[in-house]
Amino acid sequence: MEFRRLGRSGLSVSEISYGNWITHGSQVEEEQAHACVRAALDVGITSFDTADVYADTRAESVLGRALAGQRRESLEIFTKVFWPTGPGPNDKGLGRKHIIESANASLRRLGTDYVDLYQAHRFDETVPLEETFLAFADLVRAGKVLYVGVSEWTADQIRRGAELARELKVPFISNQPQYSMLWRVIESEVVPASAEAGLGQIVWSPIAQGVLTGKYLPGRPVPEGSRATDENGRNFIARFMRDEVLERVQNLRPVADELGLSLAQLAVAWVLQNDNVASAIVGATRPEQVTENAKAAGVTLEADVLTRIDEILGDVVATTPPS
Repeated sequence: MEFRRLGRSGLSVSEISYGNWITHGSQVEEEQAHACVRAALDVGITSFDTADVYADTRAESVLGRALAGQRRESLEIFTKVFWPTGPGPNDKGLGRKHIIESANASLRRLGTDYVDLYQAHRFDETVPLEETFLAFADLVRAGKVLYVGVSEWTADQIRRGAELARELKVPFISNQPQYSMLWRVIESEVVPASAEAGLGQIVWSPIAQGVLTGKYLPGRPVPEGSRATDENGRNFIARFMRDEVLERVQNLRPVADELGLSLAQLAVAWVLQNDNVASAIVGATRPEQVTENAKAAGVTLEADVLTRIDEILGDVVATTPPS
C-alpha cells in the first residue's frame, strides 16, 4: 500500500480507502462485512470511510465492531453528517444541534473517542456557514474530531468554507466527490479551488458503481445481486447503464490487459493519477474484491495510456454536472 498526505495537512491516508456505503448493514451480512474489513487491513489499507446515514446508522456500528481490537493510532476513520438520521426537524442538516449530536452518536457507534476526519456530507443552504464551522471548531477543540472536510461541495462553497476555516483556525483538509474515468465533473473548478484552499480529494465511485469493472454488458441483463439491482445503488448507476457507455468500457479491456491490470484496477489507478486525489474509496461485498482493487495503489499510468483511455471513452465522459 502507498500513502499520501491529505491536502496540505499532516495527515497521511492510504491511497485506497475502504468504504461501507450500501454494503455494511444493508447489502451484506455482518460476518461478510467483517471479512471484507480484515481483507482491507491485510493489504495495508488504514483509511476507512463511512457516514451516519449509511444503512440508517447501522453501517457505522458494523464498521466499529469490525475494527474493534485494532490499534486505533494505526487507523484513519472518516465519517460524515448532513442527511436525516431521525424523524425530528433537527435530525438533519448542518445546524449546531445536529452536528454535535450526530458526532457524539457516530463516536458511540464506531466505538472510538475521536474520528480522524469529519465531513459535511452536503452543503446546507438553510444554515449560516458560520454556525456550521463554529460547531466543527468546537468538536476539534474538544478532541472529538481531528480534521474536517466536506463532500460534493462546489468550488464557490469550498472557497467560502476555507475562508471561515482560516478565521476559526479549523483544520479543513478534504473534499469527497464522485470521480471516475466516466465522471470528471470536479476537474474544471472543484480541483483548482481545492488545491488553492489546501484540500485534497477522497474520491468515491472510482469504478463508477461497478460499471468500470466491465461486468455490465451492452444488450444483456444485469447480473443478479449487482449494484444495478440494489434499491439505493441503481439510482446512481443509471446514468452509466447506456449501451454506448458499456461498449466503450469493453473497449478498455486491451489497455488493461497490456498493463497486466483488471478493468477495475485500471479505473482506480486512473483516479490516482490526479495529483489532488489523496485516496480512492472502494467498497466490497466479498474480501477478494478488496484484495484485487488494492493492487491499483502505486500504479503509474503513462501519458500515452491516459490519452488512449480518453480516445476510447470519447464523448460518453461527463465533464459538467447534470442540469
